[in-house]
Amino acid sequence: MTTPTIELKPSANPLSDAERQALLANPGFGRHFTDHMVTVKWTEGRGWHDGQLVPYAPLSLDPATMVLHYAQEIFEGLKAYRRPDGSVATFRPEKNAQRFQASSRRLGMPELPVETFLEACDALVRQDQDWVPAHGGEESLYLRPFMIATEVGLGVKPANEYLFIVIASPAGAYFPGGVKPVSIWVSEDRVRAVPGGMGDAKTGGNYAASLLAQAEAAAKGCDQVCYLDAVEHQWVEELGGMNLYFVYGAASNSKPVIVTPSLTGSILEGVTRDSLLTVARDLGYEAEEGRVSVEQWQRDSENGTLTEVFACGTAAVITPVGTVKRAGAQWQQSGGEPGEVTQRLRGALLDIQRGTAEDKHGWMHRLA
Repeated sequence: MTTPTIELKPSANPLSDAERQALLANPGFGRHFTDHMVTVKWTEGRGWHDGQLVPYAPLSLDPATMVLHYAQEIFEGLKAYRRPDGSVATFRPEKNAQRFQASSRRLGMPELPVETFLEACDALVRQDQDWVPAHGGEESLYLRPFMIATEVGLGVKPANEYLFIVIASPAGAYFPGGVKPVSIWVSEDRVRAVPGGMGDAKTGGNYAASLLAQAEAAAKGCDQVCYLDAVEHQWVEELGGMNLYFVYGAASNSKPVIVTPSLTGSILEGVTRDSLLTVARDLGYEAEEGRVSVEQWQRDSENGTLTEVFACGTAAVITPVGTVKRAGAQWQQSGGEPGEVTQRLRGALLDIQRGTAEDKHGWMHRLA
C-alpha cells in the first residue's frame, strides 16, 4: 500500500496577521477555520493518491454522491498545542489514526495508513502553525480529519471512491470563566448504540442519533444526556459525546478508586479516556474499567461513597458532573462543585499537553 506524499499548494491570499489575531482573540469552538486543508483521494484499483495541501474551500458534490444517501462518513478530533519554547505538538495523533482505521473497517471504507494520517495532519499544522494559539492558557488548534464516500450513484453498497480531508479550527478555553460542573439527564428509554452496532465507530450517524435525546435533556434543564446500555437499560455507558468516570473515596481521607465503564462494543474508545487511566495510575490512584448501574450511581452518591463523577473528551479534556437527574429523582456530586480528584487529573493531563510537565509516555508529537 503506497503512502502519498502531500503536495504543497498553499494559498496566495492567506489571512493577514491582523485578521488572524483578531479571530484568535476570541475563537470559540468550530467557528473559524485556518487558511488551508489537506485532501487525499482513494479510488478502487488505485488506492490512495493525490495528497494535496490546498486553500480551504467549499466542496463540490453531485446530488447523487453516495455519502449523502448512505452515510459512509467517519471523522476524528485531536488538538495541537503551543509549547513553552514556541514549538507546536499534537497529542497522541497515532491513537486517532488507529481509531480512524477501526471506524473505516466498521463502515466498509478503505483504511487510511497511519503514516498518511499523520503526514496529512503534520502538513496542515506546519503550514498553518501561526493559527496555533499562544502558550499559557487552554487554547489550542483543533484538527478535524474526516472521510466521505464520493462515488456518484444510487445503490446500497460500499462506494468505490472516497475523499479524506483534514481541516483545522482554533479553539478557545472550554471553560473561559473557570471549570464549571455540568448537569446530566439520564435517558432510560433512548439508547445511543447496541452491541454489534456502530457505537465504537466515530461516525456522524451516532451523533445524529443523540440529538433528540440531547434536546430532551435540555428540556429537563440539563447540559448533557447520559445513555444506558441497550439490553438491560441499567448500565451506564457514556454521554452523547464524552466518556464518563466515577471516583470512589475522597482524595483527602482515603485512596480513591477511579472507574470508567468497560468497552462493550457500544462505547467509543476515547483517546482522553485511555490517557486518563494511565495518568490516574501515575498519580497513585487505582484506576480500572468496570460496570456502574444507574441505581448504583444514585445510591452511592446519596450515601457518600461515590464522591465525584466527571466526563472526558478532546474538547473539554475533563468536565466535572454536578447535578444528575433521572425520571423521579435528582442528586448532586461534590456539592455541585468540581471535585479534588477531578481537578488534579485535569491539571495533570493539561500540563502534559501544554508541555509544562514531563511527557513520560511519549504522547506529544512535536511538529514545528
